[in-house]
Amino acid sequence: MAELYLRAGALLQRPVVRFLLAGGLNTLLTYVLYLVLLNAFSYKTSYAITYVAGLVIAYLLNRLFVFNSHRGAASALLLPLVYLFQYLIGAGIVYAWVELIGQDERVAPLIAVVVTIPLTYVLSRTIFVKHA
Repeated sequence: MAELYLRAGALLQRPVVRFLLAGGLNTLLTYVLYLVLLNAFSYKTSYAITYVAGLVIAYLLNRLFVFNSHRGAASALLLPLVYLFQYLIGAGIVYAWVELIGQDERVAPLIAVVVTIPLTYVLSRTIFVKHA
């Protein structure tokens, strides 16, 4: 059992693992919010509202848990640009999934997340980690 804790601790030393955990938590929270919002709004509006909530959660998790650092005001100012770029790609995926392919709107944001994760990690790391 102690070895399991040591391995888990070693994994948590890797930023990419923390990014995936934080992203999983963020995805879970915002997906539940998305499903709730679908009861009152269209999938487009629900996705947009959820995306803003996810941006706030992502900033906090990236700064405090994933990278344990930031580059001052630059982190706060640049992260929305990363997520705007991700939003545009994600919104296109959501639109294509629902309107062009005719698939379930409840699954669409999950597909968008899977596709955009690698890009988001690389750009977020660039923003939060001070390079020598």
